Amino acid sequence: EVLSPDSSGIAEAIVRPRSELVGKTLHQAYFRKIFQVNPLALFRRDKIFYENISETKIQVGDALLLFGQWEKFHLLRRKKDFAFTEHIQGELMHPEKAGFAIGSLILALVLALGFNVQLSIALLTGAISMILTRVLTIDEAYQGVDWMTVFLLAGLIPLGIAFEKTGAALYLSTSIANLMQGALTPLILFLLIGFLTSFFTLVISNVGATVLMIPLAMNMAVQCNADPRMAALLVAVAASNTFILPTHQVNALIMRPGGYKVKDYVRAGSGMTLLYIGVVMTIMYFFYGISA
Repeated sequence: EVLSPDSSGIAEAIVRPRSELVGKTLHQAYFRKIFQVNPLALFRRDKIFYENISETKIQVGDALLLFGQWEKFHLLRRKKDFAFTEHIQGELMHPEKAGFAIGSLILALVLALGFNVQLSIALLTGAISMILTRVLTIDEAYQGVDWMTVFLLAGLIPLGIAFEKTGAALYLSTSIANLMQGALTPLILFLLIGFLTSFFTLVISNVGATVLMIPLAMNMAVQCNADPRMAALLVAVAASNTFILPTHQVNALIMRPGGYKVKDYVRAGSGMTLLYIGVVMTIMYFFYGISA
């Protein structure tokens, strides 16, 4: 487990001008004992040293090829003696601060659930608590923000509001309903409601789609001699059908960490979207008696 790629690996480190190692050998600096990483090679200008590396005096600009656990590399990076040429995998663990982290999370949940504090404010309070208890530094907190997701949501939310407030969503839904007015059986009606709700959920959010579609769906159900309560139920369920695009907040949050692109959501979510509607319609057909 220690030698697995997830736990350890090779990194190249360059000696900084103000490093405490300059003029010393690695043996004199107790390098292996203190940092628990092993030097594999030393690069100096046009020369490469593979033997007696620990007995060679270190000079400014020397490049050391090191092997060790990622956690040890993070400790070595904090000493400011080396400049690493590439990103170090993994993170530096602080098990002694786990209690503060859990306490900050509990604080955020208590504020949100027990005192009806707005969720964003409660979570921000938890994040500030982690900074104050030094679970995270300000720089680490800043680097942990996925700015791509922030700007994605910052663009999508106003777009959805504009789509709803200008009446474009209502116009589009009523136009489609009027176009299919003569050919609507209860089953086709509910399929149409399911697809329309799923579409508007992707565009304007699930809450906006529910508010928009429930009165429209109930009116259409009454005109087709179908149960309007079933139409409202279908809208409520279909408003969670958000697999096909990263427009929903949950999808957007995992987009950057997972390295996903829009085509990945379309490829994986298209089948899920159809399956979701198919399962919902099957349940409503057999358990709620929707006629064809």
